[in-house]
Amino acid sequence: MPRHRTTALPPALHERLSQRDLARRLGAVMPLVTLDAAGFPHPMAVSYLELKAYDGKSIGLVIQATSGSARNLSERNVATLIIVEPDGVFYVKLRRVDGPLKVPGAEALALGYFLLEVIEVLEDAPADWEAGMRITQGATYAPVPSLDEPWARLTLAAVAAPRARV
Repeated sequence: MPRHRTTALPPALHERLSQRDLARRLGAVMPLVTLDAAGFPHPMAVSYLELKAYDGKSIGLVIQATSGSARNLSERNVATLIIVEPDGVFYVKLRRVDGPLKVPGAEALALGYFLLEVIEVLEDAPADWEAGMRITQGATYAPVPSLDEPWARLTLAAVAAPRARV
C-alpha cells in the first residue's frame, strides 16, 4: 500500500537518481515499464548509469533508440520506473517531454536520449500485517561497467544536462 503520493521526486529519491553517488549504485537494476501497441506492460531493465534526475520533476534517460521501449515511449509517451531496494520501494510515473534525441558520438550504438517529466511518485510501505518484513536486496547485475568505457562516457555525457528540441 502506498505510503506517500507526490507529484515530484522527494529529496532523497532525487539524490539517489542524481548520479552524485553513481559508483556506489552501479550494478543495481531497475525495471522501466512502457506500454506496447496492444496496451500491455513492456518492461526493460535500466541502471543508474542510464538515467539522471535533474530536479524533482525532470529525468534524462539514454536507451537504444531502436528498441521496443523507445518506440513505446515515443508513441504512447508514458513509462513507470520501479525502484525496489532495501531502503525504499518507489514507482515513478513519467511522461515523455522529448526524444529520442541523438546522442552525439553514439550513432554506431544507436543510443537515444529522452527527457521525461515526473508526473507522480508512489512510495510503497509494508501493510500493518507485514510488520517486520522488508526488502533485503534489490536486483543487480555483474560485472559492473567501468565508467571509462566509451559507451559509458557517451551515456554520461548525454544525460549530463536536460535537452529538448526547441
